[in-house]
Amino acid sequence: MKTIQELNVIKDKVKNNDSSKKIKIVVGMATCGIAAGAKPVMAAFTDEVKKQGLDVIVSQTGCIGMCKLEPMVDVIMPNGEKVTYIKMTPEKAVQVINDHIVNNKAVDDFTIGSVEK
Repeated sequence: MKTIQELNVIKDKVKNNDSSKKIKIVVGMATCGIAAGAKPVMAAFTDEVKKQGLDVIVSQTGCIGMCKLEPMVDVIMPNGEKVTYIKMTPEKAVQVINDHIVNNKAVDDFTIGSVEK
């Protein structure tokens, strides 16, 4: 980038791709998450989103905070509502895509609240 025009083109692209209006899936990929199996979980989310052609952002983060519950995943809706899933597996990831992302019904048995049951 060498000119203000090139900067404005980049700025317009970012503005038109408003990620705040998209569902976000954030996989905890710190060493604790990876050791517990977060890589295959991340791959399952990415593959299923692509397979179903969903307009969803799948990203990774560091430690979410409770290592004994890893792999952990946050699903953040455009309205800011967040559901934290725990002890995820690739199979659970596919179910979360189908139930929560596609049909807007959180899978309560996989959430942080299920620890208290």
